[in-house]
Formats: sequence, C-alpha cells, structure tokens
Amino acid sequence: MQRNTKPCYYGEYLQLDKLLDSQYPVSQDYGNEAHDEMLFIVTHQAYELWFKQMLHELRSIYQLFANPHLPEKSLGMINARLSRIKSIQKLLIDQISVMETMTPLDFLDFRDYLVPASGFQSIQFKEIEILLGLKSEFRINFDKESFYSRLNETDRTHLLKMEDEPSLFDCVESWLERMPFFEFGDFKFWQTYRQAVDEMLDNDRKIIENNDYLSEADREFQLKDLDNTLANFDALLDEEQYAKLKEDGRFRMSQKSLLGAVFINLYRDEPMFQAPFQLLTALVDLDEHFTSWRYRHTIMVLRMLGTKIGTGGSSGHDYLRKTTENNRFFKDLFTLPTFLLPRSALPELPEALRRALNFYFHPEGE
Repeated sequence: MQRNTKPCYYGEYLQLDKLLDSQYPVSQDYGNEAHDEMLFIVTHQAYELWFKQMLHELRSIYQLFANPHLPEKSLGMINARLSRIKSIQKLLIDQISVMETMTPLDFLDFRDYLVPASGFQSIQFKEIEILLGLKSEFRINFDKESFYSRLNETDRTHLLKMEDEPSLFDCVESWLERMPFFEFGDFKFWQTYRQAVDEMLDNDRKIIENNDYLSEADREFQLKDLDNTLANFDALLDEEQYAKLKEDGRFRMSQKSLLGAVFINLYRDEPMFQAPFQLLTALVDLDEHFTSWRYRHTIMVLRMLGTKIGTGGSSGHDYLRKTTENNRFFKDLFTLPTFLLPRSALPELPEALRRALNFYFHPEGE
C-alpha cells in the first residue's frame, strides 16, 4: 500500500546528480587525466559511504549501552547491528582487491598530486576508532605525536571533543562490571573456580613430571610454561597483581569486567548468557576484521609504493604495519581462552543459580 503523497523518483531519492558528479580527478588540472585516478576516487568514496553506515550502527549500539541498565531484549538488537557491521567490514576488505587491479606505475601517474592528503584525514574512520575506544593514549607513538597535526581546526576540535567522551569500550566495560552472579547466597564462584584451576594445573604438573617420553629439556620447558599459566590465573584473581599488570599495559579492562567476561564464556551454554556470549564474540570478530583490513591495506601499500614515505608524511608501509600490530580495541577479550577450563572441570553451579540463568514458564496453578 502506497504511503507517500508525492511520487518518489529513483535518481532524486538517491541524489544521484550530486553523488555521480562528485568525482574530480586532480591530475586533469596538470595536463592529461590519469586513467586510474577515477578508480582511486570511487573506491575511497565507497569506503567513506560504508564508514557512514558503520557509524550509524555504532552510535545506535552506543546509545543502548550508555543506559544505566541494559535490558536483555536490547542484546538481540545489538548483536544484529554488530553482525551488519561485520558484513560491511568483509566488504571493505574485499574492496582492496579492486584497488589492487591498479599497478604501481598507474598509481604514480597521479600520486604526487595528492600531497599532503592521506588516510590520516579520514574523519569518519577516526570517529569509528575513537568511538570504539582507540583514543590517543592507546595509539602508537607516531599517532600520538601527529594524529591531529594533519587536520584542519574544525575536524581537530570535533575529534578532541569525542576523546573526552566515554567510548563503546567504556560502556562494555561498565556493563561487564555489573555482572550479578559472582556470589549467590552462600556460593562464591571465584573460590570454587580457584579450586578447579588448582586441581587442573596440579594434574597437568603430574602428567609432565611422570611422562617418560619427555627429555629433561622438554620437561623443564613444559613446567616453566605451566608456571606461566599459573601466574596468569593468579593475576586474574588477585586485585593487587592485576592492578600492577594493568598499569604496565598488560590489561586494559578493569579486573571486575574481565572476570565478568570470563564468567560469561565459561557458562555460555546457559540461556541467560547466550546473547552476552554472542556479543563478546562479535566484538572480537569486529576487532579481528579491522586488523585484517589494516593488514590487507599494508600489503597493498607495499605493492604500490615499496618503502616510499606516505603522502601524509608517515613511513608508509612501516607505519601501517605498526598500526596493524598495535591499534586494537578489545585485545583483552582475545586473552579470555587463557582463563577457560574444560566443561568437565567447570565448577558446578547451585541449582538456584542455574534456575536464575534459565528461562522458566510456570503455568497458572503450578
């Protein structure tokens, strides 16, 4: 059933007159137009359009998380929108293949006309990074020193204001800190978890010590690795040790929030935790997709430029390689498998707590 009172025309609705008239190769101002500059422009404009959609999704997720209480029904919407973002990310990664149809000589036909423009000046991408939690203090040194120096005053002021506001990382951290099931009546989960960890590691130690097939060097190596594993568990459960490692940059999340994430992952099969587990998994996927995109971009730049410096003044490939390795959002969530136990070794939850983590229908009169 038609609801509009004015006919809608395809080209007008999409404003194609503006969209398709916004590609202007700068090389034509200096003589012959470089053929592949059109591809370069269209590809980057397509990126910016998808960045706009990603920001649209992320801001809606942020608004849901920013509430003091996050209703369970909101998790489904958040997961659906994170799934959409991940699909966009896959498209952005694949889009690099289109750009790679341009050869280095094709790029050199117009590259020097672009100085000092660079990806540094993609405000939408910087908004995505800041909104997700990658603020100046967490960037590599080159970014810390020159992140804002290549922007005009309007863009710089806008992004600096965003840096002062809580990020989605902060909202997720706060949400995890509100995990209510650590203590339930007389049951204290982390005490039973500690016991289960000790039993598991003691059993592993006996296996290593009594394995006749290991050389003394291998035995020593495995025992040392086991001690490191024990130290990781100690740090997770000891407030003072955790605080020291957090100060050293080993962890970014608060201890309480990481404990909440571990608890969700350990008991992800419980109905109440299935949506939260999917959410944490989606955040890891999102972070991984950004890393994959950075890596593909790094390889493409190496193919195009070799070791030349970037148009924005960075070290080109070397700079992009460092951002790929270091510019992460939810790196703590990648460490969660360190603290997981086999299902057979999980502490048994009290029946009352299991019921609280399940959905029950009680017919009237029962």
